[in-house]
Amino acid sequence: MNLEQPKTAHLEGDSAHADPEGAGESLNREALASEGLATPLDQGNEVLSPWVQRLEGFVTEHEALTAQLSSGSLKSHEIAPLAQRLTEIDGTYNIILERQRASEERLQLGVILKDTPRSDDMHALVASEIDTLTKQVEAHDATLRGILQPRDPLANHPAMVEIRAGAGGDEAALFVRDLLRLYMRYAEAKGWSIEIIDMNETDLGGCKEAIFVLRGRTKVYGTMQYEAGVHRVQRVPQTESSGRLHTSTVTVAVLPEISPAEFQVEEKDLRVETFRARGAGGQHVNTTDSAVRIVHIPTGVTVQCQDEKSQHRNKDRALSVLRSRLYTIEAERQRAEDSANRRAQIGGGDRAERIRTYNFPQNRITDHRVGLTLRRLDVVIDGELDLLLDPLAEMMQEQALLDAPT
Repeated sequence: MNLEQPKTAHLEGDSAHADPEGAGESLNREALASEGLATPLDQGNEVLSPWVQRLEGFVTEHEALTAQLSSGSLKSHEIAPLAQRLTEIDGTYNIILERQRASEERLQLGVILKDTPRSDDMHALVASEIDTLTKQVEAHDATLRGILQPRDPLANHPAMVEIRAGAGGDEAALFVRDLLRLYMRYAEAKGWSIEIIDMNETDLGGCKEAIFVLRGRTKVYGTMQYEAGVHRVQRVPQTESSGRLHTSTVTVAVLPEISPAEFQVEEKDLRVETFRARGAGGQHVNTTDSAVRIVHIPTGVTVQCQDEKSQHRNKDRALSVLRSRLYTIEAERQRAEDSANRRAQIGGGDRAERIRTYNFPQNRITDHRVGLTLRRLDVVIDGELDLLLDPLAEMMQEQALLDAPT
């Protein structure tokens, strides 16, 4: 299986294009695995499927373009666009060739490694060379994944996060506060800034609702978007004398913060109302009508903000939340019309989707999308959210590689 041979350029692991002379490759991979030198991409076709399909697409296109441009049958006006496309993918194609060269050499050394006794000095030299080639393959893989990964134009936007108490009454409101604390600690560790937009606190120290914006240099929304969904908490409330486990839920919505230049809301479509801000228990906390409620008349979407003493500032914040909600509604409508397959993506942000369970008595946290359970709830709830988000992001990338066009 040699990528340098036209028309037979196939990647390792793609059994649909298996080379009849490559029957020993399975044995070679077993040799690498036995030495602890195999990479994740050596583990089989189920893991390789999206990866191989995307890379095969580049190889096939490059070979087709090269053949067309060298055929001499093209008209003058047909050459320029084909040559431009060939230039665009040439760098990627060369990286694929380098990856395959290192991979094939590594597999060949696997045979030598298997046939060389551990006591032989050659064994250590071969194992060292395989280790070097493995690092080269992994470096090429990282580069290619970065190239092939579909770009999310919203990934670097600030993230507007809305946490709301669901089933469970006061216990749900207390968990809203816990999640807010988790996200704030996570943001601080990432070096992101935090701006509280609105909070609706309860007498017991919980929150019925908390809305805030996280801002940073890169991938704030791209990271936080996977928190959208239903979070289920299981613990014994302090007021429960019998020690009975209580289950409650909290919903999290994550929206990209959208600027007025990206999405305009017509002033004529808005109804703006002012009222006095209220604190926990319903008491007035201001003597002026500084709180603002904005209703988008065509859709009925309503947003209010009372966190600032300035009416003008509250209106600006409410408009920011409204703009993000309307943008998301429109984007979801377009996605639903354009492609049903995107709905199948794991963790797509469906707020009716139960994404995670927090079991405090067992110190256990489970992310249902990636099927990951950790008995480190105390660590995660203290801000170590990447323990869950990193495996989820890796799974999402694999799915995106399969879904995206070449």
